[in-house]
Amino acid sequence: MLGWFRKLLPREDRFFDLFERHSRTVVGGAEALEQLLQGRDIDLWCQKIIDLEDEADHITAEVLLAVRRSFITPFDRGDIKDLIQSMDDAIDMMHKTVKTVKLFERKEFDPLMQEMGGVIVAAAKLVAEAIPLLNKVATHTVRLNAIAEEVMRVESRADDLHEQGLKDLFRKHGSSDPMAYMIGSEIYGQLEKVVDRFEDVANEISGIVIENV
Repeated sequence: MLGWFRKLLPREDRFFDLFERHSRTVVGGAEALEQLLQGRDIDLWCQKIIDLEDEADHITAEVLLAVRRSFITPFDRGDIKDLIQSMDDAIDMMHKTVKTVKLFERKEFDPLMQEMGGVIVAAAKLVAEAIPLLNKVATHTVRLNAIAEEVMRVESRADDLHEQGLKDLFRKHGSSDPMAYMIGSEIYGQLEKVVDRFEDVANEISGIVIENV
C-alpha cells in the first residue's frame, strides 16, 4: 500500500545522479587497482585511488544530506543509506589495500593477485550497470536480478583465487620467509574483501528490487 502511494508522489531524482557519480568513482578505483597490481607506476595508481576515495566520500555525504532534507525519496531512506554506504565501503577497501602496499613498499604482485584485480573491475562494472536501472526498478527487474547473480559468481571466483593464492604463498614463503607470507596474505585478504563489498552492494540492490516491484 505504501509503495503504491509513493508512486503517486513527486520524487527527488537527484539521488540517481549521485548514485551514478559514485559508481563511476568505484569503477575508476577498481581500474586503478588493477593497474597498480601490474607493478608499474605504483605511486601514480595509489594516488588515483586515494583521490577517487576522497571524491566518493564527498558524494556519500551529499546522499546522506539529501536523505535528511528530502520530503520524498525514490525508495526507502534506509535502503538509500545502505546502498550508498555499501558502495562507499568497496572503494574504502581499495584504499586500505593501497595503504598496505605503501606501508610495505610492495612493488611486485603475484599473478593471482593480478587476476583478482580483473575480477574486481568486473564486479565494479556490474554494479555501475545496475545503478541507473534503479531509476525504473519495475522495468528492469529481470536485468537487475541477473546482475546480482553475476556479482555472486564473480565473488565466488574471487574466493577461489584467494584460497589458491594463500596456498601458493605458503608453498613459496611459508617456512623460508614468514614476513613475505604475512604481507602477501594481507593483500590477498584485502582484495577478497573488496569483492565481498561488491556482493554487499548486489544484496542491497536485490533488496530494493524486492521492496519496490
